[in-house]
Amino acid sequence: MFKVIQRAVGPASLSLLTFKVYASPKKDSPHKASVKVNELSLYSVPEGQSKYVEEPRTPLEESISHLRHYCEPYTSWCQEMYSQTKPKMQSLVQWGLGSYEYLQNAPPGFFPRLGVIGFAGIVGLLLARGSKIKKLVYPPGFMGLAASLYYPQQAIVFVQVSGEKLYDWGLRGYIVIEDLWKENFQKPGNVKNSPGNK
Repeated sequence: MFKVIQRAVGPASLSLLTFKVYASPKKDSPHKASVKVNELSLYSVPEGQSKYVEEPRTPLEESISHLRHYCEPYTSWCQEMYSQTKPKMQSLVQWGLGSYEYLQNAPPGFFPRLGVIGFAGIVGLLLARGSKIKKLVYPPGFMGLAASLYYPQQAIVFVQVSGEKLYDWGLRGYIVIEDLWKENFQKPGNVKNSPGNK
């Protein structure tokens, strides 16, 4: 149909050069009308309308779907708990690594002091026989007393901070008890000694 004439000739090493290609119709072929794009078979549109048909679900797919819907609240709860506890666990791991490094390079005299503080806790546990309240109070009290002998500045700071916290907790408890007292015992209908009731 068309005759292609190549105008560039060269060795194989020059094959990367650009060249022009000219096309000319054959002399003996009759002139045909041009073909439109939509008449080409490549661009033809199939007749009829296609419709999506969903395949029926198998029993296995149904059971998996039911299982996913059943487990969805639990998995979302687990994801929430993981996202909440992850930072805490990372800080705990960092604290553990810092403690390990501190114990590896402990200052001189640290381990004997730690032994005395631990021994004071054991003595407090032995003296607290028989009472659960004593078992809760004596060992930490004796350990705190022994620690305050070795670390007096830190003990003073600890007592100040814990004293402020105890005061805040006591004040909050007083406010809660006062509100409960007002709600339960000082209602307008519960007044026993009013002048009209005598």
